[in-house]
Amino acid sequence: MAALPLATAEVCDANPHLIMNGELRALQPIFQIYGRRQVFAGPIVTLKVYEDNVLIREFLEEKGHGRVLVVDGGGSMRCAILGGNPVQQAQNNGWAGIVVNGCIRDVDEINGCDIGVRALNSHPMKANKKGMGEKHVPVTIAGTRICDGEWLYADTDGILVSRTELTV
Repeated sequence: MAALPLATAEVCDANPHLIMNGELRALQPIFQIYGRRQVFAGPIVTLKVYEDNVLIREFLEEKGHGRVLVVDGGGSMRCAILGGNPVQQAQNNGWAGIVVNGCIRDVDEINGCDIGVRALNSHPMKANKKGMGEKHVPVTIAGTRICDGEWLYADTDGILVSRTELTV
């Protein structure tokens, strides 16, 4: 079940105790905003890959059930690990969003999709297709450790990760 989108600034203001004890963390502001859905939230599924998009495509072919795929692409700026076709599939399969610590391509196509996408930048070169990577493992992105099953909240102010689902 997808979480109702919450304003990240309001969440921070209302939960200083969760920030202090580390249950609520803000990602460093390094991501660009793509896709038509600028505000999204949901339970996190983690994936760690490097310049390879086979596992990303496999995840996005599954039903999303309002989840957010968080991909640690190692911050690579040498190729795109996410393109328009898998994002279209993610939208059709009910994913709430995708956060990529790496690059994407097919930006115009992605910007036409009703899904939230965050990435470091765009790059025209495609990724490898070896199927290498790790699913459901803790990843560290933008100065923040993110675990499978935590909750992500994103809007135009930034991205928050919480150990539990939040309400305001």
